[in-house]
Amino acid sequence: MTVLSRSKLHAFDDRKRRRQPQQPMLDELGLKYRLVGHCGLAGETSRNEASRMLREVAERLAEGLEHRHAFARACGTILKSVSGNNDQSLAAFLGEIDYLTASLTTVLSAEMEIGARLQDDIKTLETLERGISAMQSAAVADRITGLPNRVALNRTMADLYEREEGAAGSALIMVDIDNFTDLNDRYGTQTGNKLLKKLAGLFRKSVKKNDFIARTEADEFALLFSNVGMQDAITIAERLRASVEDNLVFATSDKADPGRLTISIGVALSTDAATPGQLQANARVALLAAQSNPRQPVQAFGR
Repeated sequence: MTVLSRSKLHAFDDRKRRRQPQQPMLDELGLKYRLVGHCGLAGETSRNEASRMLREVAERLAEGLEHRHAFARACGTILKSVSGNNDQSLAAFLGEIDYLTASLTTVLSAEMEIGARLQDDIKTLETLERGISAMQSAAVADRITGLPNRVALNRTMADLYEREEGAAGSALIMVDIDNFTDLNDRYGTQTGNKLLKKLAGLFRKSVKKNDFIARTEADEFALLFSNVGMQDAITIAERLRASVEDNLVFATSDKADPGRLTISIGVALSTDAATPGQLQANARVALLAAQSNPRQPVQAFGR
């Protein structure tokens, strides 16, 4: 059995650490690809930086105020000295004036410096605010399609159930692209991403302004409709399915592959769910039923 020396072990550990990605590099990649956790980290970092700057601004303003108070005290002292000393010489009086002039110059210089630094701080804070807004938007947006993501869907559904009138009259439609993994493997992720973008655009055109659509997983979308019953929701789902199969065609060299995208759809009503989680679970049950029955690619929970 070979026993490594302590120096060799240290050298091995150093090489191992160098091969491992460093945290700043991981954070940079996370921000580049808009990973939710890293976007939240960046937003928190920006908020901490803004808080630090505001504390420094408060300290500088307090320092400037102290300069003013010191000048005011000096004025009061000299005023008492002048008014209480009738025999004060002109030279002494001019000396007092020179002192006040020097004190005033110090105060004005300090305030000009504080003002200039405040202008810089305001610009920096505005930049941080824009960065925080961008990170917040990135945290709830899908990088490929630009649609809201699962985090945004969960928030929207939570808001829906927290309303005074409740979530009655809403329908959740979950859409899964059939055999999307095989499509990516066969034609490449670039083709898959193009189809995702086209599908997102098609869905956008199919929903009204107040309806909600999100990409929740690699091959899954969710659409939330308000003021619809089950029959209306099924009609919408069938129209979506037909629109996808009629419009999303891609080039293929395989004669056995028609090059058409197909989807499976599950529909659930909010009236059958007491919580947002239950509504999503019901829609997923319906989606799984649709995936297992290609002849009926649209399934409704409880029907």
